[in-house]
Amino acid sequence: MKDIATAGRTKQVLKTHGFDVKKSLGQNFIVDLNVINSVLDKADIGTQTGVIEVGPGIGSLTEQLAKRAGKVMAFEIDQRLIPVLQDTLSPYDNITIINGDILKADIDRAIKGYFEGMEEVIVVANLPYYITTPIIMNFLEQNLPIGRYYVMMQKEVGERISALPDTKSYGSLSIAIDYYTNARTVQIVPKTVFMPNPNVDSIVVEMVKREKKKVEIDDEALFFRLTRTAFAQRRKTILNNYISAFENGKQLKNEIKELLESAGIDPKRRGESLTIEEYSGIYHELKNFSALKLRNRQA
Repeated sequence: MKDIATAGRTKQVLKTHGFDVKKSLGQNFIVDLNVINSVLDKADIGTQTGVIEVGPGIGSLTEQLAKRAGKVMAFEIDQRLIPVLQDTLSPYDNITIINGDILKADIDRAIKGYFEGMEEVIVVANLPYYITTPIIMNFLEQNLPIGRYYVMMQKEVGERISALPDTKSYGSLSIAIDYYTNARTVQIVPKTVFMPNPNVDSIVVEMVKREKKKVEIDDEALFFRLTRTAFAQRRKTILNNYISAFENGKQLKNEIKELLESAGIDPKRRGESLTIEEYSGIYHELKNFSALKLRNRQA
């Protein structure tokens, strides 16, 4: 039988099961085997690799993962797709499909229960556009035993993930990813290889978990709030953004300015020009300014 990741087989599967694609769930099925194999070659998957996939759809990527990996666990939120996957992936005995929301799943427990004996666990997924960032951060914030990530996503989001300071795409997401991983873009995927075609091209990003976090932080939530507020209005200086971010910021303008200067930061700089190390410096200096409190609202 033909591979699932072809236009003909995909049309056949959708027709056989009478399946209607839901745009609200970001359902765009890849129909180019060459693209999939290119990504999997970069991921260097072997028989001792356990793979977690999010949003398998009709199994286009899942099938190719099963041919290379020791075990595959795929989380699918759309209950309508479960019988489809049970059909398309029936030839493979090393796949487990879980019908559930990855954001609510006990991933650590699932890893320990399913991937015993595997030398490594990685994530390979074509992530739904509408929820890419929450899924990635959900994985990273839990400090899971996952060493590598190869994720396909909307091009704009992927560029933000791997962006460097002083670039258009650099922002608080870039800093958060850099804190946990070494990230790089490995491949551009044109929208024409999906069915139905999305509105934009995709990008594949590799993220390799750091053995040690990039900077030493004891309150990650506070640190990330500091970075997010610095990008609240990109045209503004970091001083002006922090005046809006801190309680009584206008009255405490001089203290905020002093905070930045004590961290070696020119208050006239903009948030996108600061490295993660410089934000770490601001975070640590903040402990010396008891009058400065971030507003309760999230930036």
